[in-house]
Amino acid sequence: MAGRGDGGCVCPSKSAGVFAGHIDRREDAEVLKSLGTSYRALVLGASGALGSAFVEALQGDAACAEVVGLSRNSQPAFHLEDEASMAAAVASLRGTFHLIIDATGSLTLDGQGPEKHMGALNAAQLARAFEVNTIGPALLLKHFMPLLAIEQRSIYAKLSARVGSISDNRKGGWYGYRAAKAALNMVLQTAAIEAARKRPQLVVAAMQPGTVASNLSAPFVPAQDCLIPAQSVAGLLSALDELPAQAAAHFVDYKGAAIPW
Repeated sequence: MAGRGDGGCVCPSKSAGVFAGHIDRREDAEVLKSLGTSYRALVLGASGALGSAFVEALQGDAACAEVVGLSRNSQPAFHLEDEASMAAAVASLRGTFHLIIDATGSLTLDGQGPEKHMGALNAAQLARAFEVNTIGPALLLKHFMPLLAIEQRSIYAKLSARVGSISDNRKGGWYGYRAAKAALNMVLQTAAIEAARKRPQLVVAAMQPGTVASNLSAPFVPAQDCLIPAQSVAGLLSALDELPAQAAAHFVDYKGAAIPW
């Protein structure tokens, strides 16, 4: 659902079950090998198209002991515009996690799509883009990153977008979304530097999921040129598995290729 901030980059939220606590797993295959056995995963924005696909993929990982999914519809719930709800959600959780995926964010907000030219810029729409795609995720990072393991390998991954790359911007347009994602990437880079001092085995990653088939992507990209959520998620999890811990964030796409900042 556009404008609510619980989906992926170009993916609307879909009507998904509320995930909280332990989720029954299928144990189909190994999905993540680098986190060892019995790792715990947390997905933020679990009711979105990509968020729910992450939950489903992690359910199938025999090494994943527990998957917790939170969204604006879960119990407890959180809202990107409400920091108190984030703090309350964290307070309800118990134990340490090894993987946190933030699948929140939105391209279309309050019925407004991205600006095509500078004449379309307005303060309210710009502020809203930053609220959902930068400020909310930054506050999620503030509250949820401390839940990650300190002495073991852990991963904090956030859906970003290639259009947030300054050096890769060759088409222009999409002012608010581009700027908000670029700012998000800086937040992740800065957090990675700080967090590495306490968590030397931490991986922080900004992830480009590709263009996923959805109602929101339809006006921009033909369906035959899009990925389905499961394809994107499989690629992103594989990429995360290969990333080394370092005192800097990674910026990668669903194929595992590095994206310039």
